[in-house]
Amino acid sequence: QVHVVESGGGLVQAGGSLRLSCTASGLTLDDYGMGWFRQSPGKEREGGACISWTGSTTSYTDSVKGRFTISRDKAKNTVYLRMKSLKPEDTDMYFCAAEVYGYCSGSWGGYNYWGQGTQVTVSS
Repeated sequence: QVHVVESGGGLVQAGGSLRLSCTASGLTLDDYGMGWFRQSPGKEREGGACISWTGSTTSYTDSVKGRFTISRDKAKNTVYLRMKSLKPEDTDMYFCAAEVYGYCSGSWGGYNYWGQGTQVTVSS
């Protein structure tokens, strides 16, 4: 059985930084493109950042470009989202997702496995 698990969320002041982590059991992330998504209550989930299964391609939505960095450590079977210069509007539940042989096309669809999310709250 596959489990994708996010961690690293929390409360941070505006301008601060956080690093989210995503790992999985039941599958090896080497073969998966990975994405980080965000969602507020009552709103649709939206893509934030993705990285291809090879690690050679990354993509970001405009709202996080230049502030968030996605990376992967295959030896640790972990994907990270480094977030800096956080703003109150970054307050959301953040989800990690895996897409088999995903190329990070930026379409934000086609993900096979999802985590339960980790809450990020940015205070002003």
